[in-house]
Amino acid sequence: MSRKRLLSALALLALVTGCSGNAAADDAAKLSRDAPLPTSVPDGTKIVVGDPATEVALKLSGQLDKVSKFVQFANLSGGPQTTEAFRAHALDLGSVAEIPPIHATWTGLQVKIVASKFRKDPLNHPIYQLGIAPGVSVKTLGDLRGKKIAYSPGQAQGALVLKVLQKAGLTKDDVKLVELPSTGDVYSNALSGKQVDVAPIGGVQIKRYLTKYGKDGATTIPHGIRDDAGHLYVVTESLEDPGKAAAIRAYVAAWGVAQDWIDKHPKEWIQGYYVKDQGLTEADGQWLVDNAGHPDISADWSDAIERQQQTIELLAKETGNKVIQAKDLYDLRFQTVAADAIKGGAK
Repeated sequence: MSRKRLLSALALLALVTGCSGNAAADDAAKLSRDAPLPTSVPDGTKIVVGDPATEVALKLSGQLDKVSKFVQFANLSGGPQTTEAFRAHALDLGSVAEIPPIHATWTGLQVKIVASKFRKDPLNHPIYQLGIAPGVSVKTLGDLRGKKIAYSPGQAQGALVLKVLQKAGLTKDDVKLVELPSTGDVYSNALSGKQVDVAPIGGVQIKRYLTKYGKDGATTIPHGIRDDAGHLYVVTESLEDPGKAAAIRAYVAAWGVAQDWIDKHPKEWIQGYYVKDQGLTEADGQWLVDNAGHPDISADWSDAIERQQQTIELLAKETGNKVIQAKDLYDLRFQTVAADAIKGGAK
């Protein structure tokens, strides 16, 4: 979706949903950021959620009714779309990878992470691999020196590139970073067209890239770095509305149960999501399920916060942004919500 079309859609969504400046938030006392989360969602409460995959999971698992009364889904996710929507007051909660909450904070947007999902055995189940253009010889990370590498600031792939260079003992001056948006098949096309030598490609793009261009010499190599972080984050003002805070808590619980359902029903997920919703082949869906392994949704975010802090410090050094505290990005009131819901069913 073009930025112009996205902004038009967001303006309409904000008007229809009343996502910003709703009467409940104006009339009720603001919820303190350290107050216990309300557990009862008041009638008439609505939150707008950009989490399309979970919407499908809730439908397939028969759980959509648990949230449909107070959730309106928006067909958007990822950093650029969700931050635009937050700024347009058209979204309360979005699904993203590791970097958007950091980048949003650096650009003056107040957000909080309310749920986190990782992968078990993450180094053997990475989201991304380094795609190597046909005819380019890169066998190890050290071979990246002097290469043209696709780079997307403010997104997970961009941060991964910086982490890879750090691991290889290289700096940005040792390579040529080519700024490209990491959407769709942009990186695969850039590789095949020799626009770049190396690019982080993820999901089914890995399989498709090798299938389509492997005969021409295209390859991929593992990067050996954890890249498995996935978050639900919210615009902070939504947490100040007691009704919305309760709805967000209830959604996080339903989200946790949905992730567990996906893990335990791979065949239904492949058919219902990858094939029917995303238009992929069954083989592509099976590859994605196998590659993802099993989710890790913990009731303790300590390790996640520590890893996030390392990412922040690396990005701050490379981008000139101020070092912020990772713990301030997380709303710890939500720390156990998803894990508890998985254990006992969404409350």
